[in-house]
Amino acid sequence: MSEKGYAMFLGCLIPYREVGYEVSARRVAKELGIDLKEMSDANCCGLPFDDLNHEMMLALAARDLCIAEAMGLNIMTLCPGCTGVLTKVNKKLKQDRALRERVNGYLKEVGMEFKGKIEVKHFAKVLIEDIGYGKLEGFVEKPFRGLKVAEHYGCHILRPQKYLEFEDPENPTFLNRLVEITGARTVNYLDKKECCGLPVVGIDEHVSLQLARNKLKHIKEAAVDAMVTICPFCHVAYDANQLRIEKVFSEFYGIPVLHYPQLLGLAMGINPNELALDKLRVKSDNVLRNLEIS
Repeated sequence: MSEKGYAMFLGCLIPYREVGYEVSARRVAKELGIDLKEMSDANCCGLPFDDLNHEMMLALAARDLCIAEAMGLNIMTLCPGCTGVLTKVNKKLKQDRALRERVNGYLKEVGMEFKGKIEVKHFAKVLIEDIGYGKLEGFVEKPFRGLKVAEHYGCHILRPQKYLEFEDPENPTFLNRLVEITGARTVNYLDKKECCGLPVVGIDEHVSLQLARNKLKHIKEAAVDAMVTICPFCHVAYDANQLRIEKVFSEFYGIPVLHYPQLLGLAMGINPNELALDKLRVKSDNVLRNLEIS
């Protein structure tokens, strides 16, 4: 990790709908000695516009990269979608001179220029590469005992592999290891690698809810105590939309869905009030009881 820390890129969804992810990530980062700096005037990463206006997506992502370059800091993201588009655009602009010149033409109108001086990392990758599994385990003061967790990777944290260069998207292991560092036990369940369904909500809400419902049914069948995500969109699908699924299909799941830094923070001994557990739609009382028992 750079001694200067990271420029923290929040994206669009987290500040408005998933503030618990931000609060817990900031608190855990502070405990781990990861210095996070604000990206003043950052805009959307550009991902939602890609199919509508590819050039706009490039310009928006490049502008964010330029803000971090001006700060002299690499970017740390929380959203895998933001991670993917910022990483992809960053690498393409560095490798393709013609593309870089074209995009810099757009940036010139706002007094910016992409120079290719920084990198982009998701929070999980910062934990793994900058802190390390072994050192991270040393921060755990109150490990869970017997807590069974279903981890959900999502679609974008590892794809496209040629740009993200992380793990095999067909056989990921890093989130399992991060969860087990807390003392919790990961549980296999049917269709673990399936999409959460939220990306199609604007086209067919019923299909979106059905996809999330399928995953929740498999997780409940596995008799887990909680679910853990590392993506704000996936969290909306399983936490906020879990209540809607229960109403629409006349079913009950009651599966608390934690952001990973909330799980890690609890195991590190951080007060639950500092990890925004009250922002979860499905209450996490059973998780806290397990922590007390341990």
